[in-house]
Amino acid sequence: MIYLDHNATTPPCDEALAAMREAARLGWANPSSVHAAGRAARRFVDEAREAVARLAGESPRDVVFTSGGTEANNLGLARPFGGAPGLLVTSRLEHPSVVAFAEELARRGAVELAWLEPAPGGAITPDALALALSRRPPGRPALVALHAVHHETGAVQDVAALVARAEALGAEVHVDAVQAAGRVPHALWRGGHTTALAAHKLRGPKGVGALVTRPGVNARPILRGGSQERGLRPGTLDAVAVAGFGAAARRALEGGPERYAALAPLRDALEARTLEAGRRLGVAIEPTPVGRRAPHVSHLLVGGWAGDELAAALDLEGVCVSSGSACAAGTAEPSPAIVALVGEARARSSLRVSLGETSQPADVDAFVDALALIIGRRAGPPSTARTT
Repeated sequence: MIYLDHNATTPPCDEALAAMREAARLGWANPSSVHAAGRAARRFVDEAREAVARLAGESPRDVVFTSGGTEANNLGLARPFGGAPGLLVTSRLEHPSVVAFAEELARRGAVELAWLEPAPGGAITPDALALALSRRPPGRPALVALHAVHHETGAVQDVAALVARAEALGAEVHVDAVQAAGRVPHALWRGGHTTALAAHKLRGPKGVGALVTRPGVNARPILRGGSQERGLRPGTLDAVAVAGFGAAARRALEGGPERYAALAPLRDALEARTLEAGRRLGVAIEPTPVGRRAPHVSHLLVGGWAGDELAAALDLEGVCVSSGSACAAGTAEPSPAIVALVGEARARSSLRVSLGETSQPADVDAFVDALALIIGRRAGPPSTARTT
């Protein structure tokens, strides 16, 4: 099996697995309990909290563990809206956990939504942000929700510039850094008032993430029922999963962006060879047009093919890729984010290939060979191949 879907999830690293085994052996108790067994579990939680805080550049007291990136995004969006409706500014390019929750807040009457118009390539500009914030009701809170690295295309937003413009206009910013942390330099995703992280994108376990806040920024719970995590996220913490998160965060701090930067030549070779295979077979293949992007992601448009059908065919050849976000898998409609970039017809032909720390040149060879085999079956001789 060739795995090239690291934006969906990454294989747990040895450090995370070792930390989880140790926590399962010694920290299996409820970390909220005050007895010795509970304190043993709490030690693993505290150590992981410190590691995640270092990764985010904030204080351990400002790390709230969640069930993953989706819950962290929900917490971040709900945070400032507790009284009169405020303004929530975001875009259709965001992850479903942002877009869907923003729409839910609007249905509840908690916010007025302002949708940002991205520039070609998916970039949100400070001027577009300023225009959207001009709709802010006087005296009401305003929050901007944006991604640091796009989950499908790998496009990198200028988080620092957007945070600076938002703050100058009296707004706060929630940063979805799930696809960025440990993969691109810290300066490209730090700086928001709140930040969402997910362990399994860092080669940690699934089922655990974090909302990290700036000092003095107060979150509001969206779940009720307990005082865990300072009352912000009730429910018994899984010290085993949290320990794995901490180990993955420590590893990400120790050269994570450098390891991903080293994947850029491999990604570029994959694209060059894929496009050449398309030309040889008479099938139009092109990268989705984006600006600056993370070094490990290739988002392709394959003329004449439905992306989900192509991903399924590649799976039969032993190659794992995706046609979009794993969180939207099973839906018949194309990704709204890709539709916003290239239109609905072309969006249906999209294929995401995302490399990871375990990816090798042989994986690229297998992908290109399998893709050429599949599209060659349908394309026929180059002179008669259908193109779009």
